[in-house]
Amino acid sequence: MSQSDGGIDLDRSLGYLLKEASSALRAAMEEVLRPLGMSITHYSCLELLAQRPGLSNSELARGAFVTRQTMNTLLQTLERDGYVTRPAEAPVGKALPANLTPSGRRSLEQATAAVRSVEVRMLAGMTETEQSAAFRSLRSMVDSLRTGHDAP
Repeated sequence: MSQSDGGIDLDRSLGYLLKEASSALRAAMEEVLRPLGMSITHYSCLELLAQRPGLSNSELARGAFVTRQTMNTLLQTLERDGYVTRPAEAPVGKALPANLTPSGRRSLEQATAAVRSVEVRMLAGMTETEQSAAFRSLRSMVDSLRTGHDAP
């Protein structure tokens, strides 16, 4: 379908460009995390736990943009490998809060440096002012889509 047929002009579509940027970012992150034996979800889980210790499986799944089942499987693996700990029984309700172990923190330090290098490379062609403007624009787009507000 061409633009003249009422389709979207992919060369001028901001949504398409965002998807392309997301795909390129994901590929670059996977490339630097793979040698560390990590996936993006693995890294996201460790980063979330470092910043917000004690998150539940459901909270981690939402933060990492995966299903609860996927996160539960990952948490079981991370626990088995010594990166996180969870209590045998839920202290309240059914949630088993997870926490990083020292090994998990060391692994996260390496991954954070690798991911930071990708972000530095991604932003290399932008001034600090342009980076701030891009951040505000993207935040506004996310907020608009999540709240369902139409453009003015």
